[in-house]
Amino acid sequence: MKIDKRIIPLAIGGLGIGTTEFTVMGLLPDIAKTLEITIPQAGHLISAYAMGVVIGAPILIGYSVKFPPKKVLMAFMILFTLFNGLSAIAPNYTTMLIIRFMSGLPHGAFFGVGTVVAAKMAGKGKEAFYISMMFTGLTVANLVMVPLVTYIGHTFHWRLYFAIVAVIGLFAILFLKLWLPAMESNQNTHFLEELKFLKNKQSWLVLTITAIGFGGLFTWLSYITPLMTVVSGIQSSQMAYVMVLAGAGMVVGNLVGGVVSDKLGPEKTCALLIFLMMISLTGVFFLSEHQNIALVLTFMCGALSMSIASPINIMMMKAAPNSEMMAAAFMQAGFNIANAMGAFFGGIPLEYGLPFNYPALVGVGMTFIGVVVSVRYMYLYGRTPAEEEAVTECVSCDK
Repeated sequence: MKIDKRIIPLAIGGLGIGTTEFTVMGLLPDIAKTLEITIPQAGHLISAYAMGVVIGAPILIGYSVKFPPKKVLMAFMILFTLFNGLSAIAPNYTTMLIIRFMSGLPHGAFFGVGTVVAAKMAGKGKEAFYISMMFTGLTVANLVMVPLVTYIGHTFHWRLYFAIVAVIGLFAILFLKLWLPAMESNQNTHFLEELKFLKNKQSWLVLTITAIGFGGLFTWLSYITPLMTVVSGIQSSQMAYVMVLAGAGMVVGNLVGGVVSDKLGPEKTCALLIFLMMISLTGVFFLSEHQNIALVLTFMCGALSMSIASPINIMMMKAAPNSEMMAAAFMQAGFNIANAMGAFFGGIPLEYGLPFNYPALVGVGMTFIGVVVSVRYMYLYGRTPAEEEAVTECVSCDK
């Protein structure tokens, strides 16, 4: 299959964003040692970045909608590159905390604008596939860059991790300039106009599916290391390979999700995938003590964690036809809320001394809610254009 080079700059941007977001988790002890802080304090750097994503997405989108998308994406990537470069030389904890917050600001905004641009570049019926191609950068980051950069950070110095991310950002800026086509901006909108989609019930259903249904998978991902080492009996030294397996699942799932969504429609695909998430998490709860089955489930959960990205973004764009970029930015905030909710609720049974497979049981409950809301959404808004036309013709005949 020939790859449209116009989508490559967006994928490179996703590669940089995925690398900076997920590598830090494996380097917390190194960062804590250098900055003379505790590991829990170093963990606040993750929270600061996530907070930047949630706050930055709607604000940056709101004030950039009147500018051409190509220039906006380049500006976001310049900010991203600048603050990741500054992270490499931050002298102390307070400075690093502020810089990590600033680094997160363009994250959701970049994907928000990028999602709409990818959909517009796609031909009819290929929108979800093009969006999945953009998110390929994020999945390749988990498969290749996160293990590689974590190794480099451990072996040499964690500051090199941020320097590498900054270099990826420079390449993204270059290829955005060279290959991304110019598109017209929307001059007939403003910040408050962009937020009107929040009055729409359809939009809130999509955000609920994202935050709660998708959050169920983060109950698994947040505690995957103790789950695999304590329950499944994997050696700690082998966890890097387990994470590569999960990353491989993300790459496959992301692309398959885009293709299936274009064939079945995003509403049916979303409901199906969240149902499969629920089944997989049920398997994690009951079968993780069997090592080989646990590894298969790791690949499956990894695949499902990214397969929903394309269809659910398409659903949100349909729900907010006049505020697509802002809606896509809110989706990024929704994914980060899902991350936080999954980690929080998944940790509750552990506080009561239950085994490490119990977070997955919490995830089953969260994904069940996601399935219910997805089916409700599909019932209300899931008609295809052909079905809508058939209904219209039927009504005309009755008259």
